Amino acid sequence: MKRYLWGTLALLLALVLGATGYYLYRQATPYQEQVDHGPSPEAQANPYLAAEMYLRQRGLQVEHTNGLEVLATLEPAGNSLLMLAERSNMSPHQVDQVLDWARAGGHLVFVAEALWDADTQHSGDLLLDRVQIHQRLSEDLEEPPEQQADDAYPKLTKVYLEGEQAPAYIGFDTDFHLDDPEHLAQSWANSGMATHMIQLDYGKGSVTVLTDADIWKTPNIGLYDNAWLLWYLNADTAVTLLFNTDHPNLGQLLWRNFPQALVALALLVGLWLWHSGARQGPLQAPPAKARRQLLEHLRASANFVLRHGGHAPLLHALHVDIRRRARRRHPGFEQLDERAQYEVLALLSQQPVSAVEHALQPLSEKRLSAVDFSHQVAHLQTLRNAL
Repeated sequence: MKRYLWGTLALLLALVLGATGYYLYRQATPYQEQVDHGPSPEAQANPYLAAEMYLRQRGLQVEHTNGLEVLATLEPAGNSLLMLAERSNMSPHQVDQVLDWARAGGHLVFVAEALWDADTQHSGDLLLDRVQIHQRLSEDLEEPPEQQADDAYPKLTKVYLEGEQAPAYIGFDTDFHLDDPEHLAQSWANSGMATHMIQLDYGKGSVTVLTDADIWKTPNIGLYDNAWLLWYLNADTAVTLLFNTDHPNLGQLLWRNFPQALVALALLVGLWLWHSGARQGPLQAPPAKARRQLLEHLRASANFVLRHGGHAPLLHALHVDIRRRARRRHPGFEQLDERAQYEVLALLSQQPVSAVEHALQPLSEKRLSAVDFSHQVAHLQTLRNAL
């Protein structure tokens, strides 16, 4: 009976599970989903990776470097150097190297980094100042570039080509404007608000100045005609992208790669200094000036003499005082011999000669015990007080 019951329950459970599975199978709808894991590590490390790939697809040779050492082997003719990253640490010598390379036939593209200061007559951007181009804020322009009445995209920069009916549209940042006070530019590109690109001949080569290069970063390079402008400026050349003009020092590299270790090391050094400088016990406050009485000064002076000269200087002072008082009480005391002096002192002090002799015994270099010293001082003080 029990076996029959368990078999029935197992059969019912199998039927329920089968029916449930069949229902879910009929209701389930297969579909495909793409999961975006974000930029790859290569794209995160190189903001111009998409720009490099685009130029290679257009048949251009593209390299990138981290320093100006590449100029030693980079032929000017047929090459473009794009300086798109921060370069505030460029030295005057490095600026000379770059401009000499452009003057010899290279095509230089760089981003203006600083605003022109009319008071100091420079911007602080050595490269920008050397090509005599000024950068200003668009909002400071007294007369913005002329806008066409039918301009449907005033915030986009227009690049006009000969033979083309419509311009190319570029998404430059409209907050900045490039000035050409010396009228050196061969061509330029404006939005309805400012000038954002200037090209000028430079010796056998050329220089292109931009207000920003974010148009070629991911994902901006896919907007408007930003990618086309990158190709147009570098067509028929080999492209070298320069990301940094200043290598990080050892401290910067350590902080960039091991910040937690450096923080832990700093904490350990701080704890070690704190432990080494900790006081062993409470601070002793200096005694108040009100309790420094004359007796304390005398006792301190006596302790100083005792530490540095022993008992002899202290006892000698009492000997001198006794003899001084004796000379005052008995004229001619110093001419008497030692025995006669003892007798005079005994007569004047009303003490036995033996007590006087014991008190004025010759001083010894041997250090006395505290008890003997106290007795000797007591005898001398008794004798002195009796005179």
